[in-house]
Amino acid sequence: MQTEVLLPLIAYLLLVFGLSVYAYTRREQGNFLTEYFLGNRSMGGFVLAMTLTATYISASSFIGGPGAAYKFGLGWVLLAMIQLPAVWLSLGVLGKKFAILARRYNAVTLNDMLFARYQSRLLVWLASLSLLVAFLGAMTVQFIGGARLLETAAGIPYDTGLLIFGISIALYTAFGGFRASVLNDAMQGLVMLLGTILLLIAVIHAAGGLHSAVDKLQQIDPKLVSVHGGDDVLSLPFMASFWVLVCFGVIGLPHTAVRCISYKDSKAVHRGIVLGTIVVAILMLGMHLAGALGRAILPDLKIPDQVIPTLMITVLPPYAAGIFLAAPMAAIMSTINAQLLQSSATIVKDLYLGIKPEQLTNERKLKRFSSWATFILGLLVLLAAWRPPEMIIWLNLLAFGGLEAVFLWPLVLGLYWERANATGALSSMIVGAVCYTLLASIDLHIAGLHPIVPSLLLSLLAFYTGNKFGKQPRETVLKPS
Repeated sequence: MQTEVLLPLIAYLLLVFGLSVYAYTRREQGNFLTEYFLGNRSMGGFVLAMTLTATYISASSFIGGPGAAYKFGLGWVLLAMIQLPAVWLSLGVLGKKFAILARRYNAVTLNDMLFARYQSRLLVWLASLSLLVAFLGAMTVQFIGGARLLETAAGIPYDTGLLIFGISIALYTAFGGFRASVLNDAMQGLVMLLGTILLLIAVIHAAGGLHSAVDKLQQIDPKLVSVHGGDDVLSLPFMASFWVLVCFGVIGLPHTAVRCISYKDSKAVHRGIVLGTIVVAILMLGMHLAGALGRAILPDLKIPDQVIPTLMITVLPPYAAGIFLAAPMAAIMSTINAQLLQSSATIVKDLYLGIKPEQLTNERKLKRFSSWATFILGLLVLLAAWRPPEMIIWLNLLAFGGLEAVFLWPLVLGLYWERANATGALSSMIVGAVCYTLLASIDLHIAGLHPIVPSLLLSLLAFYTGNKFGKQPRETVLKPS
């Protein structure tokens, strides 16, 4: 076990807990659910940018993405940059209209919005179950990433690292709620930025400069410096699919959408778009380029996902490695706490209170139930992460695609199409979920496209067709009150 690496990381975890305690003491009086799950909609522009970025950039971006860049080369770095407009799309498409309607309906979760829009309890149940299943997969990826970091960089056995990481996350998220989550996101976003920039500089220096690093990659395999990547994996259909999956489709991710109903005012949205896009650009370029160039320094890694933690302990002094180990750890923690809170909000608000609405006024019981739901969910994910796959990026993209196939069209068309009704939304969700599950299960790529593309096209067609048979919504449903 490498103590010099571990001590700064422990200090970082203690800082995270300190911020959670601070957030707990700063809780505002009023509706408990709005405070615990949305922080009373009080985010400013900087915090909004950082929490959206930190929520979106996860173990896949800091561990899986650089691992893919290590394996496939510089072409994967270019591919990763198509994620650049993700924050702009999320805030631009959902943004103001989503927040105005959420305040009108007093919506705490995405499913609150769906129910207010479509007036279908069946739709809410289907959405809730889809969200919980996909989030279990997505959070499992984050837990695996955190444990692998501790295993590779600090010399802690995988199982022990998983326990330390999983229990820490579950405790601080359960304790502090949304306010703790976004405050930690703001800090973690800064840590990610600093860590990414310094690690990339150290990698380029250790490789003897950028030109020397690229030459070494070409000597290992000329395809590593090709646009099509090693194994010619980056075909045009694959790249188009990737853009749909990790950029356009992000609009439909529930944990991203809920950030769009928790900011303070219009100024916060505009500032969030600019700052968020800049931060995503730096992080995506920095981490994926470090992963690709890392092959010039570490040409024989058996597990590509280990490239970033291995580079940290190779090109940085031990204490610096411990400090910057906090960067990918921050990315992972911020994504998990967003997904954990969204999952527990689904259990408490959409399922439990859907069955027992009379408990809405029992604030003491809701507080206890919300915290326990968050903590127990964290422990369940910990168990699911006990035996990890070799490359986590594919598992993460699988969970991403499942959420997008279910939520994208009901969310976007529900906001912008006045005639959209519950029958259309339900048809879209069922067809999207079934199509994506079947195509992903048998690993079928129609015309070389990722399963998300035909799934979204068919779910859009199902929405339009189903909409013709459903009851038309009230005329005032999308109009300002």
